[in-house]
Amino acid sequence: MAHLRSPNTLYAVFRERLISYCRMEFVTTAAHSTGAPHLAASQLPHTDPPRPQTPRRPGGVQSLDRAFALLEIMADTGGETSLSQLADSSGLPLPTIHRIIRTLVDNGYVRQLPSRRYALGPRLIGLGDKASRMLGTWAHPHLAHLVEELGETANLAMLDGDKVVYVAQVPSPHAMRMFTEVGRRVLPHSAGVGKALLAQLTDEQALAIIERTGMPAATDRTITTPQAFATELTRIRQQGFAIDDGEQEIGVRCVAAPVEGAPSGMAVSVSGPQARVSWEFVDHAAPIVQHCATALATDLSKQHAR
Repeated sequence: MAHLRSPNTLYAVFRERLISYCRMEFVTTAAHSTGAPHLAASQLPHTDPPRPQTPRRPGGVQSLDRAFALLEIMADTGGETSLSQLADSSGLPLPTIHRIIRTLVDNGYVRQLPSRRYALGPRLIGLGDKASRMLGTWAHPHLAHLVEELGETANLAMLDGDKVVYVAQVPSPHAMRMFTEVGRRVLPHSAGVGKALLAQLTDEQALAIIERTGMPAATDRTITTPQAFATELTRIRQQGFAIDDGEQEIGVRCVAAPVEGAPSGMAVSVSGPQARVSWEFVDHAAPIVQHCATALATDLSKQHAR
């Protein structure tokens, strides 16, 4: 069964890989929509101050850097915001923001709501879906290596708003194995990848998420109090990996590690039945999963730098 993902999450997936392509598309489309001639990057005006939080990339196109900065602000605020909020967060003048947002609306990357607020647009879905598949392609060799080394199912997951979404998987060769459908969304407090993802945030940010989602008990082993969860996050940061000991599904154990340094927050994991994923297995698997996370972060950073 297919799972629909929000434009907010899909934007986070595709934005880093497609920026070079979109630089060209955005400038061309903006010129056509205004009737202006196509200008080279060196001919574009540079009259407005750059966003304070986001220095311009060397050799970048200023108007496109600003457009992506505004999209990121919208994504960070849940996918919907107002012009005044964009101005407060970006440091750009309102006329500049309005001009950029108008172009994004005209091309479907942003939509205007009846309340006159703005939200991420439907055109991001197609781009993000393609980029999500590309992300799975990049991650596959790393996940396949985990399966080869450990013999259990390997997953890659990201935060989708306040939930965890699985974006790639390589299954175990065992007849009895764990299977999580790509696109499935789960609460973060009971999943190994969820805990590894939240451990990359501050306690304040992580606890705000679980306050919004609640902490229902999936099993009798699920952590269900903010205090115990904060202690768990501290332990994860200290040891560098998270464990789901039957907290999401009875009889299943999972080892997960954060993909630190990646362009977007991610976590990798291996999971299997407790009969095979013993505590001795966990001790052996944890550094291998951590090494996989580091290698994936390096690979994604290289892709981002291209």
